[in-house]
Amino acid sequence: MANFLLWAWLGGLMIAAVAGPLGSFMVWRRMAYFGDTLAHAALLGVALGLLLQVNISLAVVLVCLLLALLLSTLVHKRIIATDTLLGILSHASLSLGLVSLSLFDHQSIDLMGFLFGDLLAIGQHDLLWIALACCLVLVILVSIWTPLLSITVNEELAQVEGINVAWMRTLLMLLVAVVIAVAMKVVGVLLITSLLIIPAAAARRLSSSPEQMALLASLLGMLAVTGGLALSWFYDTPAGPSVVVIASTLFFLLFSFPRSFRLS
Repeated sequence: MANFLLWAWLGGLMIAAVAGPLGSFMVWRRMAYFGDTLAHAALLGVALGLLLQVNISLAVVLVCLLLALLLSTLVHKRIIATDTLLGILSHASLSLGLVSLSLFDHQSIDLMGFLFGDLLAIGQHDLLWIALACCLVLVILVSIWTPLLSITVNEELAQVEGINVAWMRTLLMLLVAVVIAVAMKVVGVLLITSLLIIPAAAARRLSSSPEQMALLASLLGMLAVTGGLALSWFYDTPAGPSVVVIASTLFFLLFSFPRSFRLS
């Protein structure tokens, strides 16, 4: 196996592994639009990184984290309807990012790579960055799994039990922001949320417990990455969209199973 293909496969597997449990919470809490908003902000992070001449990955992480904090604050204050707020910030950040990038030399910017991912361009340095970020997210997610599950089931009851609901919601959004920042290289800002949502939604069809759904979502995501890379390698299709196509195919195949079918 060529080195560049190996790095791409390993990077995709690591992101899929952490996207499984995190995407499960996004499905349970109906946070798909939150993910889209944070993903679109990643393009603004790219533009700021180029403008300030700092590491682009770091700039993307910082912008996504700042927007996650802003979203958490504004949603908590209920100044405007949540879906309206997300729609405004999502399209504003995407448009601002695109306008900012248009000011740079087009020859030095792979806009299609940022929008739809450049999985095959992942190198050893990117792999290390992805590994560190994914390990951090997984460790935090495992440590807060029980309280996070509690606020997902019933926020009022969780509050009575002494769980800081607002902090848990904010922390979940921050974890989503980190994963979106590192996953941008895999599927691009326009398709990031699909890598989080589709495997988790497919896993929900077969799962009988939250833990089972999280694990199965990770496995389906890994399968989608492997299948997408194979499709890209043999048929010269774009790697990022190919991963999403395989994930979507798995979703529809699993939904053809009878409703009574569940993993024991």
